[in-house]
Amino acid sequence: MATKLKFLIVLASLASSALKLSKADQSDCASYTFSNNNAYKSCTDLPKLGASIHYNYNEDKNSADIAFRAPQTSSGWIAWGLNPNGTSMAGSQAIVAFYHSNGSLVAYTTPLDSYSPSMSPAELSFPVSDLSAEYSKKDMIIYATLGLPAEKKTKYNHVWQAGSSVTNDVPDSHPMSGDNILSKGTIDFS
Repeated sequence: MATKLKFLIVLASLASSALKLSKADQSDCASYTFSNNNAYKSCTDLPKLGASIHYNYNEDKNSADIAFRAPQTSSGWIAWGLNPNGTSMAGSQAIVAFYHSNGSLVAYTTPLDSYSPSMSPAELSFPVSDLSAEYSKKDMIIYATLGLPAEKKTKYNHVWQAGSSVTNDVPDSHPMSGDNILSKGTIDFS
């Protein structure tokens, strides 16, 4: 009986240590350090795809500096966007990033006008500046400054996405199941 009890105590101790190690390995947004040393006052670990959104809201300019990051391989792509008028992907004003066939990491804006968008570069319904991307620590990261829509609200629906491949410098479709179709929510920049 004493041997069985010792075994259970050792097993429970190992399980507890493994759980603590697992939690320590998880990167939450508040402790993330960007390679360019950008600092963000607010961040949210998004509930799907291991992604997070970091931001600074400037009330006077009605703008937000954002960093969207998601785990990704160098052959995949990521995207994040606001949907000022709806709750889903269609209608979202998005920013996408991936490695171009010339080897450079590109980021550009693209309106998602349907569930089969062209993913071609185009202007959004609100201004975007300081747009760039980087690949660091197995994360792809999009940086941008958003001029938020004129009605001066701070709460928006947002969507985020990741896909595993790019063909002819156009992101291929993401999976149409699981976390990929659940990657949406609300964000309040205030």
